Amino acid sequence: MLHFYCSYRYDLRKNGIRKASSVKEFILLGLTQEPELQLPLFFLFLEIYMFSVVGNLGLIVVIVLNPHLHTPMYYFLFNLSFIDFCYSSVISPKMLVGFVKQNIISHAECMTQLFFFCFFVIDECYILTAMAYDRYAAICKPLLYQVTMSHEVCHLMTVGVYVMGLVGAMAHTGSMLSLTFCDDNIINHYMCDIPPLQKLSCTSTSINELVVFTVVGVNIIIPSLTLFVSYTLILSNILRIHSADGRSKAFSTCGSHVISVSIYIGAALFTYFKPSNVSMDGDKVSTIFYTILCPMLNPFIYSIRNKDVHVALRKTLKKMIFT
Repeated sequence: MLHFYCSYRYDLRKNGIRKASSVKEFILLGLTQEPELQLPLFFLFLEIYMFSVVGNLGLIVVIVLNPHLHTPMYYFLFNLSFIDFCYSSVISPKMLVGFVKQNIISHAECMTQLFFFCFFVIDECYILTAMAYDRYAAICKPLLYQVTMSHEVCHLMTVGVYVMGLVGAMAHTGSMLSLTFCDDNIINHYMCDIPPLQKLSCTSTSINELVVFTVVGVNIIIPSLTLFVSYTLILSNILRIHSADGRSKAFSTCGSHVISVSIYIGAALFTYFKPSNVSMDGDKVSTIFYTILCPMLNPFIYSIRNKDVHVALRKTLKKMIFT
């Protein structure tokens, strides 16, 4: 029976036969099907989500309430925290549902989740790139920093970040809406991602694969090249600093960003340009890094060794306690 069904789907694709999609809703299998792991994983990822929400919203509040943090560096960090908060809220709540009951999502909800997932994942790539350029301007061109990173420039860069996210999300979601889903509605994932949805289609996905290759390629290559060039120039300038304290401070301001970028882009590259022999379970594990863990880690990565944030946090807590 399974062989007949697989052959039927193959013939539909081969002959280009299209019919109205009979699938109105999907079932998300979730991260694992092991019953003994469901409850522990539910509490683990609930804690991760709570840390992500508290960390990102806390950093947003601290930046807004402290005027000395109203600089380009913290302006971009504010946007990163906003993106991470929205990003984790698009993925985590639906994932948590899958640990306690059958996770059913309608076709419309699935496409909506896919759109916002793509929107925020692309936004994060470009906001990290903007942050790298800001560090380049601060370390390599300190005398021109106020002009290079003026309010107008920062706002234009931020608009560009969200425009790139919108264009990429529309391209991915539009191509996915063109697919026909016949009978199979079980998504082997904890969210509506592109690869598992393509596997369910009973029509050709060649156009979708081209869109994924083009959009993901552009949105990985451009930020990666910009990050590489920026940090190569930053490193060469840091090594010219004679003061050990100066080098230490420069490395400190850039180190957290390098860690965040490495985790995020590394996981994204593995997911969308992985070897063909990697299973869907491997996909799910790599996706966890940039959909669940990065939004939680970023507020801590950027604040643990940041004295400005520590001072601002103490001031904010004092205001809240004594008012």
